[in-house]
Amino acid sequence: MKIKLHSIARQNLDAAEMEELFAGRVIVGQGLKGDHSPVARKGEVVVLSKESWMKVCHETESELPWLAHGANLLIKGFEFLPTDLGRSLRIGEVELEIIRETDPCHHLQEQTPEVFEVLQLGWRSGVVCKVLRSGSIQSGDIIDIIG
Repeated sequence: MKIKLHSIARQNLDAAEMEELFAGRVIVGQGLKGDHSPVARKGEVVVLSKESWMKVCHETESELPWLAHGANLLIKGFEFLPTDLGRSLRIGEVELEIIRETDPCHHLQEQTPEVFEVLQLGWRSGVVCKVLRSGSIQSGDIIDIIG
């Protein structure tokens, strides 16, 4: 199965909501253009596996949209493991290096503690990536895992 970029999102300036996008620009040192999340201030991007999110929702009997997670990129066809640390994701001209596991959003801990708890199992909360190469991305792009 091919790995694909399923969706893109960024945090609005008011930090209250995530905005879903069809396309975006990822920039070295800035992350996803227009994102106002804490990871963007570090020039990073959060990537979540659709399959992992669906497992968490199923196990907790929740119907939360993936935007509740706070991730920038939702990918389909791959689930992250500790062995992925240091590997790269290539999405078109963009290259991202996996630098650590994502800590679940503290808003989830307050709103749905059971989802927060299950997200912490087995890298289900996704990964934080450093932007190595800037470029444009859009939903449906094929993703190559390198390394």
